[in-house]
Amino acid sequence: MTTMHASAVHAAVWAALGTVRDPELDEPLTDLGFVARCEVSEAGEAVVRLRLPTYFCAPNFAFLMVADAYDAVAGVPGLTGLDVRLNDHFAADVINRGVAARQGFVASFEGEAADELDSLRFDFVRKAVLAGTDRVCRALAREGADVTQLTLGDVPPGPDLDRLRARRRELGLPAEDGDPLLLDPVTGHPVPPEQARRHLAFARLTRTSMEANSGVCRGMLRVRYPRLGEQEGER
Repeated sequence: MTTMHASAVHAAVWAALGTVRDPELDEPLTDLGFVARCEVSEAGEAVVRLRLPTYFCAPNFAFLMVADAYDAVAGVPGLTGLDVRLNDHFAADVINRGVAARQGFVASFEGEAADELDSLRFDFVRKAVLAGTDRVCRALAREGADVTQLTLGDVPPGPDLDRLRARRRELGLPAEDGDPLLLDPVTGHPVPPEQARRHLAFARLTRTSMEANSGVCRGMLRVRYPRLGEQEGER
């Protein structure tokens, strides 16, 4: 592999990592600063090192992040090898071995975990749908729109609408132009007008909580890693 080719593959690996979201915060790992190292050798071997704001971040969240990063990068064409690991975490050894062996969460934490993480992932995506609903509806409400009567097709195009559609599709929920804007992310049913105020209040609370958690995580990461802006993956 030439240096130019390795550089192109490196860019593809970094882009793949950008598709991986922190499950709780619904933000890309690359934006959060959770990628500590990203390299591709001229032989086509990728090395990715991940980090978290604290040594004791929940192991189920950490496992999801590392497994998703492995899956995303593994799909990049041109790689001859892949080494994805989490650094500086109390369960890093267990997580890294489990992800490398493609064992799943229960097998990795044998005797400690009772279930795989699919239900947890869906719970986080449902929260992301609620937060995305608030992002879209807040701007519309400021303009005096009655959001209880709107469909997705009534919302002006933009990244917030695209993000909301994507999260709804992850859950198998209706996400086309003719589908209602207000949707219960658990049942998939439209929210009745008489329940809209409560639904929107919960959506706003969910968004506020997620953004507050994001701010806390970013601050803790900066304290833990003072040279945060020097990730090798951003070179």
